[in-house]
Amino acid sequence: MSRLWRVLGRAVRLRCPRCGRAALFAGWFTMHERCPVCGLVYEREPGYFVGAIYLNYAATVTVAFGTVLLLDWTVGLTLREQLALGITLVTLVPLLFFRYSRSLWLALDHLVTRLERRPAPPR
Repeated sequence: MSRLWRVLGRAVRLRCPRCGRAALFAGWFTMHERCPVCGLVYEREPGYFVGAIYLNYAATVTVAFGTVLLLDWTVGLTLREQLALGITLVTLVPLLFFRYSRSLWLALDHLVTRLERRPAPPR
């Protein structure tokens, strides 16, 4: 269980899931090809980060819908205010969460792939 939290902590800090020492991103939307410290290849094949798109979408819907509903129930927003807030959130949240969705996807894949590569116990 401690390994899970260690790898997820690296993901939140946008670090390599294997070693935790190198940054994943060279720029806001540009990932390094591989970790300069341990050599882990980040994008293993075309379409590798499609799962990260789903994570980003889920986070966007949760934040936007939850915020609009919460403010509507507590403050009583007009339809125009709801639309303005919703459109603003569905535009900004994916941009702000982009790096984290890729980092979390890479960390989850690292955990699962490593578990799959464990040798089977002798019979």
